Amino acid sequence: MRAYKQLLLASVGLLGISSPALAQEQQQPEATTANEAANVIIVTARRRDEDVQDVPAVIDTVTSEDLAKLNMRDFKEVQTLAPGLSLTTNANGIGGNATMRGINFDVNASGNNPTVEFYMNDAPTTAGVVLQQMYDIGQVEVLRGPQGTLRGRASPSGSITVTTKKPDLYSLGGVMDMTANNIGTLNFKGALNIPVIEGIAAIRAAGVWDENEGDRVRSIYNNPDPFWRTKSGRISALVTPTDWLRFEGMYQRIDVQGRTYDQVASFSEANPDAAASPVYISTKDRRSIQEDPRIIRQGFDIYNWRAEATQWGQRLIYQGQHYTQKIHSTDNVDDGNFFAGDVNQVTDTYSTSTSHEVRLQNDERLFGMLDYVVGFFDNRNHPDTSLNNPTIIRLPYVPGVPQLNGGIASIVQTPVRSEGKSHEQSFFGNLTAHFGGFELAGGVRHIDYKNNNVLTVGGNVISDRPQEEKKWIYSGSLKYNFSHDFMVYASTGSSWRPGIDVVGDFNIRPSALENSFLHLPAETSKSYEIGMKSTLLDGQLRFNLTGYHQKFKNYPYRAPGNGVFYINTVAVRDAAGNVTSLAQQVNNFNFVGAVPVEVNGIEGDVSYTVLKGWDLSAQASYSMGKIKGGTIPCNDLNGDGVPDAVTSAPTLQQLQQAVGANNIASCQVNQRSGFQPPFSATVQSEYSFPVIKGGNAYVRGLLTYYGKSKVDPTNIYDDVPDYALVNLFAGLRADDGAWEIGFYAKNLFNTTETLTRTTPLYTAYQQLNLTPTGGISPTPTASSQTSTYTGVTTTIPREFGINVRYAFGSR
Repeated sequence: MRAYKQLLLASVGLLGISSPALAQEQQQPEATTANEAANVIIVTARRRDEDVQDVPAVIDTVTSEDLAKLNMRDFKEVQTLAPGLSLTTNANGIGGNATMRGINFDVNASGNNPTVEFYMNDAPTTAGVVLQQMYDIGQVEVLRGPQGTLRGRASPSGSITVTTKKPDLYSLGGVMDMTANNIGTLNFKGALNIPVIEGIAAIRAAGVWDENEGDRVRSIYNNPDPFWRTKSGRISALVTPTDWLRFEGMYQRIDVQGRTYDQVASFSEANPDAAASPVYISTKDRRSIQEDPRIIRQGFDIYNWRAEATQWGQRLIYQGQHYTQKIHSTDNVDDGNFFAGDVNQVTDTYSTSTSHEVRLQNDERLFGMLDYVVGFFDNRNHPDTSLNNPTIIRLPYVPGVPQLNGGIASIVQTPVRSEGKSHEQSFFGNLTAHFGGFELAGGVRHIDYKNNNVLTVGGNVISDRPQEEKKWIYSGSLKYNFSHDFMVYASTGSSWRPGIDVVGDFNIRPSALENSFLHLPAETSKSYEIGMKSTLLDGQLRFNLTGYHQKFKNYPYRAPGNGVFYINTVAVRDAAGNVTSLAQQVNNFNFVGAVPVEVNGIEGDVSYTVLKGWDLSAQASYSMGKIKGGTIPCNDLNGDGVPDAVTSAPTLQQLQQAVGANNIASCQVNQRSGFQPPFSATVQSEYSFPVIKGGNAYVRGLLTYYGKSKVDPTNIYDDVPDYALVNLFAGLRADDGAWEIGFYAKNLFNTTETLTRTTPLYTAYQQLNLTPTGGISPTPTASSQTSTYTGVTTTIPREFGINVRYAFGSR
């Protein structure tokens, strides 16, 4: 990045927002005020309220005030406040992904147990529920490192907890919020709090209605513009019949409708030697060659309930949750756009999940030195997916014969069904001892996991793999407080995730090697971490630094981009659906290899109150994960054991010669395991000053910097240079937060970078051929055509907008 641009961006960053980790909202305003005055950041990472500076772990905290200040509407924007965290949703609308600390996660490859676990109101939930439009959120905590001995499920890289705002038992109140921008967004959200019986029972209702144009990718054809609409409502109840008993309940409904297009760019943009495209498209054009939009519909119902009983300084907690998700999406299989109209695979997913957790913990420290948490966890998941797998049958091409124009003769639809049932039970316990300036903590969890996934293609079961596994995981930490303001710590932990069954390869004759990249063994990992936390200048300055090392066995590494080419055997059917023959063709898929991985990284943050009304903070993360001698699925047409950098789809004959009866190639590699940039950082600041009685003017800024990245090690055309995104905010707000009007600019400099680039897109089909007598052979042959376009993703579009907010009473 040029020096002048770095100076400009750094200067702007100093104008932004205060530290993202502010005091957690409490039900009583007096508590919140006291915490803010003392600059205390309250978290519940260890199942009890603590100052984040006392917890021997890396925690990024984002409160409702932070979300409002930065006009964060989509949960994925939280990643701009947590360097090293990447939040994405799948283009097909089925689930989402969180990656952190040098490794990836893809819900389509890695089943129900993610590398970063999501929690809503203390219960584990799917990323699809969380990565939506946000409203009425109390606090978000991003916990880094292995989790699982204190609650929920084991996760090797961390967890993200989302706490919605709780009903206030004493005061009527509410909030209304409206945002509009220059790129088609209208967002309305609000909440109303009603104490039904003062001090005993209250309810809180909240909702959001949002319309936008998604990523603003449009088709080159005369098609409707992209569109994304979210409607969601939530109702919460709180009842405290006595001072030792508490009941909570929540129901939330989310409805999403989307119309999107997959973005492409001409391959010649990255490779000048590539053939010219019929219509040149650059990344900055935000264009697609799809003739019809991808249609997505999502529906979620979330039920969350909790009971607490407190006696004799001990607390018994029961936390339950049940959710259902219904997702419908279309996916064009004519990626190269060689045929008139799109050929869509239609997918319908219906999943249910229910979890129960009972835990006992102390409120008052035992013997003046011990804290404990013990509990039992039960979780059942039932994912069910049905789809049609289309195979294109192409007519021969004979000049001057309209009936033989090389178009589509027929589309053979093969029904596919994936059904899974998993049941996980575990016992866990954690004990913390305090003596002098030392604190020693340790925890264990025993996991009993059962799962069975069945994949049926064309009515035939091609995969049925039951699993039953039992595993112990552990955590431990030692910290020492040299003073109230300076602490050092060391920690270690292990994690475990069940083996996965990857869905997406519908070959009716898979090879043993192919199956090894579809049905993987369980993953284990161990982590080691050292760090320090300091608070200086009477709380005005904070500085934290952490280094870590983590080793994985059988980490599921998924092939990036548009995957790996393999030989796929399909059934050719007649108009009545009867199988007339079997045929082979070249397909591509993101297969997964179980590999050893080592991750090393360092994370740090600093925040400083420069002057009254001026706060400044910065956070940075560096993480490098590497596969160490792992066997991965690869494109290896020359047979040298090294992944090829392919620029076009091979013919069936070329692939058969390279892989033989294995259907697919494998390579042993030493390469990066993650695709996000190893280094990222944020700089935030806010300056406010009084301008009217009871009101302040403010200027805020957020600079997010991403270092250089080699996304796919085998793709020389998808490297990403370093870049920065700058958001600016300015406006007026009331001293007590009752009202605010603000203007903002996101991605102020309209920075557009290609974040991912696939190899050239292609379309596979079965070709009908002419016989010597001029007829059409009943047995087609495999064929494909490679496009001059590649699939790409880019940075967010520039956005200018206005936000108006009004609140009264309890908020």
